[in-house]
Amino acid sequence: MANDDVAVRFNKVSFEYGYKKPILDEASFALRRGSKFTLMGQNGAGKSTILNLITGSLKPHDGSIFVDSSLTIAYAKQVIGREEMELTLKEFFEKCFQEKMYDIDRHIDAVLKIVNLEAKHDKKIKLFSGGQQARLLLASALIQDPDLLILDEPTNNLDPEGINHLTSYLLEYEKTCIVISHDANFLNCFTDGVLYLDVFTKKIHQYIGDYYAVVEEIAEQIKKEERKNAQYEKEILANKEKANFFANKGGKMRLVARKMRLKAEEMEAAKVDVRREDKVIRNFEIPVQEGLAGEIMNISSLTVMKNHKPVPKKIRIFLKKNQHLLLRGPNGIGKTTLLESLSDGKAKGAEIADGVKVGYYRQDFSTLNFEDTVFDSLSAAMKENDEEKLRSVAAGFLLTKEMVYAKIGSLSEGQKGLVAFARLMLEEPGLLILDEPTNHINFRHLPVIAKALDSYKGAMILVSHVPEFVEQIRIDETLDLER
Repeated sequence: MANDDVAVRFNKVSFEYGYKKPILDEASFALRRGSKFTLMGQNGAGKSTILNLITGSLKPHDGSIFVDSSLTIAYAKQVIGREEMELTLKEFFEKCFQEKMYDIDRHIDAVLKIVNLEAKHDKKIKLFSGGQQARLLLASALIQDPDLLILDEPTNNLDPEGINHLTSYLLEYEKTCIVISHDANFLNCFTDGVLYLDVFTKKIHQYIGDYYAVVEEIAEQIKKEERKNAQYEKEILANKEKANFFANKGGKMRLVARKMRLKAEEMEAAKVDVRREDKVIRNFEIPVQEGLAGEIMNISSLTVMKNHKPVPKKIRIFLKKNQHLLLRGPNGIGKTTLLESLSDGKAKGAEIADGVKVGYYRQDFSTLNFEDTVFDSLSAAMKENDEEKLRSVAAGFLLTKEMVYAKIGSLSEGQKGLVAFARLMLEEPGLLILDEPTNHINFRHLPVIAKALDSYKGAMILVSHVPEFVEQIRIDETLDLER
């Protein structure tokens, strides 16, 4: 592929972090101008690292990266940085440009219309809901009108309407686009192919075709390699058995035995290094707090946001042990605000029974101290110190020995989510509050998590915009805030 047709090219690129964590080993691929590609790989494999290498915020240790110098690049990351939460909407968008834009208000209004969001320009970022912040991240990239658009988990926190708006925009987008997402239906609408980051070989495999076809191709290739290896294994075993038989005969038979062993060694060398599938977290249960009885929570009133104004509503919700409530509503209606106030016991019109322990999974992981190590965070969640149990739980969530002593802030967003689930398992709550628990999580883990939530015996309040996930969980009552 000639360079004048190439937007991005990696040539034998190797990269590792300072603590000897290899991400890429002589990885190569090339993207044409105007193509739209999905970047796949398991949590923590290094997908976001690849995006940072493309933007130039990270440099390769070996190999070369070509990015067309005439291209402008905009990168919508997974989350808005904590240091940006105090910015106003206008200040947030002004940071997207190196030079001052005097007519930026007009551009802000235009890009907010694209992402279907209305907001005053002096409103602080921290006052937007998680779904609205996801739209702002997307808008911050679109306002730059880039030649190369990079989106890292853009559908996280988005309601169905938001996902539809984004999909329509990308279908009409004629420039180059790279997307990380675990939303298969979303990806299949517009992708031209897949860049598959193999966490074991540290290589990037490039596939052309729609998303579902590529995933099927990857699975079929793995099956083919496994069948080939099985045949080799069978022949290797037969040759070793023959070699042992002839070796015991002595004389010239030992030469035959030697040839048999050499043939077995050649077959061993010819075996294909099968690409192993991403590991999946172990099945787990979230133990329920002991001694729960009667009513755990009741809600008699709440406040929702309509046309940017708080509107009080009278309702009647009671939750007892083993009852699951699904909370629905569009982005910005106040779901996260409600869950936060319920979790800290400050919600007006809501009461939690005395002594009930609340386990709260926040979509932005702000219940985690990013300066803690994983070990310290999990230890703090336990009633009694039990290092053996802690390590067993950590291993079940693919938190390796090395990762256990890493700071939470250094983990990928998906790994932070796994730490949050491990903490819930160790906390043994009586009331479980979950705000978008599928965000950032590898799609292979989701059935395991759904199974754990389905079997949870305490009271549970769930917010999720992923219907395929919710369908796997027993829901006893649904509260639609919009209605």
